[in-house]
Amino acid sequence: MPKITIFLDEIELKILEKRAKKNFFDLKEQIEDIIRRSCIRSSKINYKSLKADDALVNIFSRDKRGRKKKKKS
Repeated sequence: MPKITIFLDEIELKILEKRAKKNFFDLKEQIEDIIRRSCIRSSKINYKSLKADDALVNIFSRDKRGRKKKKKS
């Protein structure tokens, strides 16, 4: 099994530890769970790429993704 090293700030580490405690995981299990869920989610989603004539427009443009903003009345 390959090993990966990541460096986290104190704040990020505290947030992950709090989340792990809430989910009854230790820190390593919580990180594995986050990565596993991310891989599963990304394999199911197929985004349509932006079709433009200019290649630079495709590179620097972003697709609108995610939830739509609620309209304030």
